[in-house]
Amino acid sequence: MANTKQLWFLGPESIETRVVSCPEPDADSVRVRTHCSAVSAGTEMLVYRGELPRDLALDAVLENMQQSPTYPLQYGYASVGTIDAVGANVAKDMLGKRVFGFAPHASHFLSEPAGLIPIPDEVAFEDAAFLANMETAVNLAQDGQALIGESVAVLGQGVVGLLLTGLLARYPLSKLLCVDGIQARRERAQELGASAVFSPEQASAIEEKLGEQGADLIFELSGSPQALNLAIDLSGYGSRIIIGSWYGSKSAAIALGGKAHRNRLQISTSQVSSIAPALSARWTKARRFDVAWQMLSALKPSQWVDSRCGIDEAPALYKKIHKTPESITQALFTYE
Repeated sequence: MANTKQLWFLGPESIETRVVSCPEPDADSVRVRTHCSAVSAGTEMLVYRGELPRDLALDAVLENMQQSPTYPLQYGYASVGTIDAVGANVAKDMLGKRVFGFAPHASHFLSEPAGLIPIPDEVAFEDAAFLANMETAVNLAQDGQALIGESVAVLGQGVVGLLLTGLLARYPLSKLLCVDGIQARRERAQELGASAVFSPEQASAIEEKLGEQGADLIFELSGSPQALNLAIDLSGYGSRIIIGSWYGSKSAAIALGGKAHRNRLQISTSQVSSIAPALSARWTKARRFDVAWQMLSALKPSQWVDSRCGIDEAPALYKKIHKTPESITQALFTYE
């Protein structure tokens, strides 16, 4: 029986590593030896800070995250590794397969085969760790439905924002403007094909760049509810605002009485757990994952990984992300 090393959140800003026995898989399960797992600077930091709403499950559909966010708890949803043991009812040729799992940070985890996604041969482990975020970016692009010649603004250039920027740069847009408070992220957005980048403090310059019509489509991905006011300021008549951030328990005063009211804005939320009703006749999660793999192969986001460490170093890593978010774009826990 192997041991597994697990990461546990004990309370706000309190985490520990536990070493426990990892049982052999039952007849219908497999065991995955984790190669690396991606740390989310968005939702995961809400867990770290204690900012998750208490009346919602950790995830809308993932079976291992149906509990309410009460401590102690495990978290994480982007683990990649190799199947190293299979149950009696599982095909033996699954041994050695590289897979992605929506599993918490741990050196090993058990899963039924249906809960794992095979990694294409052309996708490296570290790129595969971005699958959950890339699926989110594809979902956002589909929900936004950008049209040829439109002006699009993306507020927030964390990993999801950068992935979305990389996707939208492939569209025949008239403008793709990206906004973030961190210079390194703005530089990456420019490298991905943004036509112009700004800090949030340059609102007047962004409005000037957009002109009187404003942006046709605005994505709010900053994680800050206050950024919705900037999205409204950048809008024009009939503009569409897509909210991809999950604010957790945070809220802010939003100016809905001025431009938002008179401009007949379309403000909608986007969430990756489901397929938009308008697309569900043609699209499935599997089809969306196929697109996500293609885009991971094209963009190779592992180039943004700037921190790799074992989960024993997790306390220092989370503290660094919490205190100096500008210092890390994407962190990975490594297990080999």
